[in-house]
Amino acid sequence: MVAPSAVVHGLLVGPGRFFAFAGATLRVMFRRPFQWREFLQQAWFVAGVSVLPTALVSIPIGAILTLQVGNLIRQFGAQSYTGTTAVVANVREGGPMITALVVAGAAGSAICADLGARTIREEIDALEVLGIDPLHRLVVPRVLATAFVAVFLNGTVSVVGILGSYVFNVLVQDGSPGAYLASFGSLAQLADLYQALVKALVFGLTAGLVASYKGLTAGGGPKGVGDAVNQTVVLTFVLLFVENFVMSALYFQIVPQKGM
Repeated sequence: MVAPSAVVHGLLVGPGRFFAFAGATLRVMFRRPFQWREFLQQAWFVAGVSVLPTALVSIPIGAILTLQVGNLIRQFGAQSYTGTTAVVANVREGGPMITALVVAGAAGSAICADLGARTIREEIDALEVLGIDPLHRLVVPRVLATAFVAVFLNGTVSVVGILGSYVFNVLVQDGSPGAYLASFGSLAQLADLYQALVKALVFGLTAGLVASYKGLTAGGGPKGVGDAVNQTVVLTFVLLFVENFVMSALYFQIVPQKGM
Protein backbone atom coordinates (compact mmCIF):
# COMPACT_ATOMS: atom_id res chain seq x y z
CA MET A 1 0.00 0.00 0.00
CA VAL A 2 1.32 3.43 -0.97
CA ALA A 3 1.81 5.80 1.95
CA PRO A 4 -0.21 9.06 1.86
CA SER A 5 2.97 11.07 2.16
CA ALA A 6 4.32 9.42 -1.00
CA VAL A 7 1.11 10.28 -2.87
CA VAL A 8 1.26 13.91 -1.75
CA HIS A 9 4.95 14.04 -2.66
CA GLY A 10 4.19 12.69 -6.13
CA LEU A 11 1.36 15.14 -6.69
CA LEU A 12 3.49 18.13 -5.70
CA VAL A 13 6.92 17.31 -7.08
CA GLY A 14 5.88 16.70 -10.69
CA PRO A 15 3.85 19.91 -11.17
CA GLY A 16 6.44 21.87 -9.21
CA ARG A 17 9.26 20.73 -11.47
CA PHE A 18 7.20 21.48 -14.56
CA PHE A 19 6.38 25.02 -13.45
CA ALA A 20 10.04 25.56 -12.54
CA PHE A 21 10.96 24.35 -16.02
CA ALA A 22 8.38 26.68 -17.61
CA GLY A 23 9.68 29.62 -15.57
CA ALA A 24 13.27 28.90 -16.56
CA THR A 25 12.24 28.66 -20.22
CA LEU A 26 10.45 32.01 -20.07
CA ARG A 27 13.52 33.61 -18.46
CA VAL A 28 15.84 32.53 -21.28
CA MET A 29 13.30 33.20 -24.02
CA PHE A 30 14.56 36.74 -24.60
CA ARG A 31 18.27 35.93 -24.31
CA ARG A 32 20.40 36.75 -27.32
CA PRO A 33 21.25 35.44 -29.82
CA PHE A 34 17.88 34.00 -30.77
CA GLN A 35 18.04 30.67 -32.60
CA TRP A 36 16.24 31.78 -35.76
CA ARG A 37 17.30 28.82 -37.88
CA GLU A 38 16.06 26.30 -35.32
CA PHE A 39 12.85 28.28 -34.88
CA LEU A 40 12.10 28.35 -38.61
CA GLN A 41 12.88 24.66 -38.99
CA GLN A 42 10.59 23.74 -36.11
CA ALA A 43 7.82 26.07 -37.29
CA TRP A 44 7.96 24.50 -40.76
CA PHE A 45 7.88 21.02 -39.23
CA VAL A 46 4.94 21.81 -36.92
CA ALA A 47 3.00 23.37 -39.79
CA GLY A 48 3.78 20.44 -42.08
CA VAL A 49 2.41 17.82 -39.67
CA SER A 50 -0.56 19.92 -38.48
CA VAL A 51 -2.09 21.84 -41.40
CA LEU A 52 -3.78 18.96 -43.21
CA PRO A 53 -5.10 17.18 -40.08
CA THR A 54 -6.54 20.41 -38.65
CA ALA A 55 -8.28 21.24 -41.92
CA LEU A 56 -9.71 17.73 -42.25
CA VAL A 57 -10.89 17.64 -38.64
CA SER A 58 -12.45 21.12 -38.77
CA ILE A 59 -14.84 20.15 -41.61
CA PRO A 60 -16.78 17.45 -39.73
CA ILE A 61 -16.60 19.45 -36.50
CA GLY A 62 -18.17 22.44 -38.25
CA ALA A 63 -20.84 20.19 -39.74
CA ILE A 64 -21.60 18.61 -36.35
CA LEU A 65 -21.89 22.02 -34.70
CA THR A 66 -24.25 23.17 -37.44
CA LEU A 67 -26.34 20.02 -37.13
CA GLN A 68 -26.70 20.28 -33.37
CA VAL A 69 -27.17 24.04 -33.21
CA GLY A 70 -29.45 24.08 -36.25
CA ASN A 71 -31.79 21.50 -34.77
CA LEU A 72 -31.80 23.30 -31.43
CA ILE A 73 -32.56 26.79 -32.71
CA ARG A 74 -35.15 25.40 -35.15
CA GLN A 75 -37.15 24.32 -32.12
CA PHE A 76 -37.20 27.97 -31.02
CA GLY A 77 -38.11 29.22 -34.49
CA ALA A 78 -34.79 31.03 -34.97
CA GLN A 79 -33.48 29.33 -38.12
CA SER A 80 -32.20 32.65 -39.42
CA TYR A 81 -29.55 32.70 -36.69
CA THR A 82 -27.84 29.48 -37.78
CA GLY A 83 -25.00 31.43 -39.38
CA THR A 84 -24.09 33.50 -36.35
CA THR A 85 -24.28 30.54 -33.97
CA ALA A 86 -21.98 28.55 -36.26
CA VAL A 87 -19.53 31.45 -36.38
CA VAL A 88 -19.54 31.87 -32.61
CA ALA A 89 -19.08 28.14 -31.99
CA ASN A 90 -16.25 27.78 -34.50
CA VAL A 91 -14.39 30.98 -33.63
CA ARG A 92 -14.74 30.91 -29.85
CA GLU A 93 -14.25 27.23 -29.13
CA GLY A 94 -13.88 25.06 -32.21
CA GLY A 95 -10.88 26.77 -33.81
CA PRO A 96 -8.60 27.07 -30.76
CA MET A 97 -9.40 23.63 -29.37
CA ILE A 98 -9.03 21.73 -32.66
CA THR A 99 -5.78 23.55 -33.37
CA ALA A 100 -4.40 22.85 -29.92
CA LEU A 101 -5.37 19.18 -29.88
CA VAL A 102 -3.84 18.50 -33.30
CA VAL A 103 -0.69 20.47 -32.53
CA ALA A 104 -0.32 18.67 -29.20
CA GLY A 105 -1.02 15.25 -30.66
CA ALA A 106 1.05 15.52 -33.84
CA ALA A 107 3.78 18.11 -33.24
CA GLY A 108 3.99 17.80 -29.44
CA SER A 109 4.54 14.05 -29.53
CA ALA A 110 7.23 14.45 -32.21
CA ILE A 111 9.02 17.16 -30.20
CA CYS A 112 8.94 14.98 -27.09
CA ALA A 113 10.28 11.98 -29.00
CA ASP A 114 13.09 14.06 -30.53
CA LEU A 115 14.21 15.58 -27.23
CA GLY A 116 13.73 12.28 -25.43
CA ALA A 117 15.99 10.51 -27.91
CA ARG A 118 18.62 13.22 -27.46
CA THR A 119 18.33 12.83 -23.68
CA ILE A 120 18.83 9.07 -23.55
CA ARG A 121 21.76 9.39 -25.99
CA GLU A 122 23.26 11.90 -23.52
CA GLU A 123 23.35 14.65 -26.15
CA ILE A 124 21.74 17.05 -23.68
CA ASP A 125 24.47 16.31 -21.13
CA ALA A 126 27.06 16.93 -23.84
CA LEU A 127 25.57 20.36 -24.59
CA GLU A 128 25.72 21.29 -20.91
CA VAL A 129 29.35 20.15 -20.70
CA LEU A 130 30.13 22.44 -23.66
CA GLY A 131 28.47 25.34 -21.86
CA ILE A 132 25.39 25.43 -24.13
CA ASP A 133 22.05 25.90 -22.39
CA PRO A 134 19.60 23.28 -23.78
CA LEU A 135 16.66 25.51 -22.85
CA HIS A 136 17.97 28.40 -24.93
CA ARG A 137 19.27 26.25 -27.78
CA LEU A 138 16.54 23.62 -28.14
CA VAL A 139 13.47 24.32 -26.00
CA VAL A 140 12.78 28.01 -26.70
CA PRO A 141 12.69 27.64 -30.52
CA ARG A 142 10.33 24.67 -30.24
CA VAL A 143 7.97 26.31 -27.75
CA LEU A 144 7.76 29.52 -29.78
CA ALA A 145 7.32 27.55 -33.00
CA THR A 146 4.31 25.65 -31.66
CA ALA A 147 2.75 28.89 -30.38
CA PHE A 148 3.46 30.73 -33.64
CA VAL A 149 1.99 28.01 -35.84
CA ALA A 150 -1.00 27.49 -33.53
CA VAL A 151 -2.05 31.14 -33.94
CA PHE A 152 -2.07 30.88 -37.72
CA LEU A 153 -3.65 27.44 -37.78
CA ASN A 154 -6.46 28.78 -35.61
CA GLY A 155 -7.51 31.12 -38.42
CA THR A 156 -7.38 28.28 -40.94
CA VAL A 157 -9.50 26.02 -38.76
CA SER A 158 -12.08 28.75 -38.14
CA VAL A 159 -12.43 29.55 -41.84
CA VAL A 160 -12.64 25.90 -42.92
CA GLY A 161 -15.09 25.12 -40.11
CA ILE A 162 -17.38 28.01 -41.05
CA LEU A 163 -17.28 27.03 -44.73
CA GLY A 164 -18.05 23.43 -43.82
CA SER A 165 -20.99 24.47 -41.66
CA TYR A 166 -22.25 26.75 -44.43
CA VAL A 167 -22.19 23.96 -47.02
CA PHE A 168 -23.81 21.52 -44.59
CA ASN A 169 -26.53 24.00 -43.63
CA VAL A 170 -27.38 24.91 -47.23
CA LEU A 171 -27.14 21.46 -48.84
CA VAL A 172 -28.29 19.14 -46.06
CA GLN A 173 -30.54 21.26 -43.86
CA ASP A 174 -32.05 23.28 -46.75
CA GLY A 175 -31.02 26.54 -45.13
CA SER A 176 -31.05 29.89 -46.87
CA PRO A 177 -27.59 31.07 -48.02
CA GLY A 178 -28.66 34.69 -47.67
CA ALA A 179 -29.97 34.25 -44.13
CA TYR A 180 -26.86 32.32 -43.12
CA LEU A 181 -24.52 35.05 -44.32
CA ALA A 182 -26.70 37.94 -43.14
CA SER A 183 -26.75 36.69 -39.55
CA PHE A 184 -22.96 36.55 -39.17
CA GLY A 185 -22.71 39.66 -37.03
CA SER A 186 -25.82 39.14 -34.92
CA LEU A 187 -24.01 37.47 -32.02
CA ALA A 188 -20.38 37.34 -33.12
CA GLN A 189 -18.04 40.25 -32.44
CA LEU A 190 -14.41 41.15 -33.00
CA ALA A 191 -13.56 40.35 -29.38
CA ASP A 192 -14.40 36.70 -30.11
CA LEU A 193 -11.59 36.59 -32.67
CA TYR A 194 -9.12 38.23 -30.27
CA GLN A 195 -10.04 35.70 -27.60
CA ALA A 196 -9.52 32.83 -30.04
CA LEU A 197 -6.06 34.13 -31.00
CA VAL A 198 -5.04 34.46 -27.35
CA LYS A 199 -6.32 30.96 -26.65
CA ALA A 200 -4.38 29.53 -29.57
CA LEU A 201 -1.21 31.29 -28.40
CA VAL A 202 -1.56 30.00 -24.83
CA PHE A 203 -2.46 26.49 -26.00
CA GLY A 204 0.54 26.41 -28.33
CA LEU A 205 2.89 27.52 -25.54
CA THR A 206 1.45 24.86 -23.25
CA ALA A 207 1.85 22.10 -25.84
CA GLY A 208 5.45 23.10 -26.52
CA LEU A 209 6.37 23.35 -22.84
CA VAL A 210 4.85 20.01 -21.88
CA ALA A 211 6.45 18.22 -24.84
CA SER A 212 9.87 19.74 -24.13
CA TYR A 213 9.68 19.00 -20.40
CA LYS A 214 8.69 15.38 -20.89
CA GLY A 215 11.35 14.94 -23.55
CA LEU A 216 14.16 16.34 -21.42
CA THR A 217 13.12 14.31 -18.36
CA ALA A 218 12.67 11.02 -20.23
CA GLY A 219 14.67 8.08 -18.95
CA GLY A 220 14.85 4.33 -19.10
CA GLY A 221 15.84 3.91 -22.72
CA PRO A 222 13.46 3.75 -25.71
CA LYS A 223 10.60 2.51 -23.53
CA GLY A 224 10.98 5.59 -21.35
CA VAL A 225 10.78 7.82 -24.41
CA GLY A 226 7.61 6.06 -25.55
CA ASP A 227 6.08 6.51 -22.10
CA ALA A 228 7.06 10.20 -22.14
CA VAL A 229 5.32 10.67 -25.50
CA ASN A 230 2.11 9.09 -24.19
CA GLN A 231 2.25 11.21 -21.05
CA THR A 232 2.83 14.32 -23.16
CA VAL A 233 -0.36 13.84 -25.15
CA VAL A 234 -2.53 13.02 -22.14
CA LEU A 235 -1.15 15.76 -19.90
CA THR A 236 -1.38 18.38 -22.65
CA PHE A 237 -5.00 17.52 -23.38
CA VAL A 238 -5.92 17.81 -19.70
CA LEU A 239 -4.15 21.17 -19.33
CA LEU A 240 -5.76 22.50 -22.52
CA PHE A 241 -9.27 21.73 -21.32
CA VAL A 242 -8.57 23.34 -17.95
CA GLU A 243 -7.06 26.43 -19.58
CA ASN A 244 -9.96 26.65 -22.02
CA PHE A 245 -12.50 26.61 -19.21
CA VAL A 246 -10.66 29.29 -17.22
CA MET A 247 -10.12 31.58 -20.21
CA SER A 248 -13.71 31.20 -21.41
CA ALA A 249 -15.07 31.98 -17.94
CA LEU A 250 -12.87 35.09 -17.71
CA TYR A 251 -13.90 36.18 -21.19
CA PHE A 252 -17.61 36.05 -20.39
CA GLN A 253 -17.00 38.03 -17.20
CA ILE A 254 -14.93 40.74 -18.89
CA VAL A 255 -16.44 41.18 -22.36
CA PRO A 256 -20.14 42.15 -22.69
CA GLN A 257 -22.02 39.79 -24.98
CA LYS A 258 -24.23 40.86 -27.86
CA GLY A 259 -27.94 40.01 -27.82
CA MET A 260 -30.28 39.12 -30.62
